[in-house]
Amino acid sequence: MKIAHVALWTNDLDRASDFYRDLFGAEIGETYRSERTQGFSSRFARLPEGPAIELMHVPRLAPQSVDDHRVGWAHIAISLGSEDAVMAVARRMESNGTLVSGPRWTGDGYFEAVISDPDGNLVEVTV
Repeated sequence: MKIAHVALWTNDLDRASDFYRDLFGAEIGETYRSERTQGFSSRFARLPEGPAIELMHVPRLAPQSVDDHRVGWAHIAISLGSEDAVMAVARRMESNGTLVSGPRWTGDGYFEAVISDPDGNLVEVTV
């Protein structure tokens, strides 16, 4: 298993993209704009080695709150290697009440399920 990507809410997508590109040599992808979630946009900052960082933005992010959209890390993603493995984890987490969403194919091309760790941190399991 490996970390596929981590996600970070940001108040300024351009500033965050510039930071990761300039400081870490990240390749910055095209901006994705959601048709389902108004105001949501994101870019992937692909590091030369290791996981990518998904930089995400929605208007009016609340810093350090319990709101779902806030400045700070949103989730980590762990690649399990197959859809079957994602399905198995999703079934297991559903049985103990910690499946948050999925499994499903997303608009940005991932087959994923989102689970909650014991502290409530979100973990995306993906192919």
